[in-house]
Amino acid sequence: MKIDEIIRNRRSITSFKPDPVSTEEIIDLLEVAKWAPNHKMTEPWRFLLYNGEGTETFVQAFIDAQPAPNGEVSEGVKRKADHFRSIPAHLVVVMPEDPRQKTWDEDHAAVSALIQNFQLAAWARDIGMIWRSNDWIYNPAFREKIGVKPGEKIVATLMLGYIKDVPKAKKRTDIREKLTIIDQHQ
Repeated sequence: MKIDEIIRNRRSITSFKPDPVSTEEIIDLLEVAKWAPNHKMTEPWRFLLYNGEGTETFVQAFIDAQPAPNGEVSEGVKRKADHFRSIPAHLVVVMPEDPRQKTWDEDHAAVSALIQNFQLAAWARDIGMIWRSNDWIYNPAFREKIGVKPGEKIVATLMLGYIKDVPKAKKRTDIREKLTIIDQHQ
């Protein structure tokens, strides 16, 4: 597939085959993704991979970060946890929280570009994912249990696996409606 096709065809995937994605495959995809544009070559990313039996660590951190009235896990949280257990791999992408706004912006842009590269390279190999940034990623219990250090931001939790179902494309606005052209030669 040409890159144009990969970009247009990629979708957020929530339905995965049960087949595991090997750690080596994920590392290989990250090796491709790291070629993202990166101001001053700071490579401001770090990854936490929960694969195979390690998925339970991620799931338990999610459960621990949820409100539990009377100390009991709600049925909704149990259902979500079971869904997370069915996902072959969870990749958490973190970056340092630099107090300088310009550096923070540049780092966040670089990490976001890396994530998009990762998604596109994975799509070309029939591996899909969804980029999540749910409210519980800010919960100190979740952050601590998965190994996020103080001074780091979770940019994404990427839930990934081999694609089972591909959703239909959603309509996108014609770019001409979003484009302002400034041309002094007109």
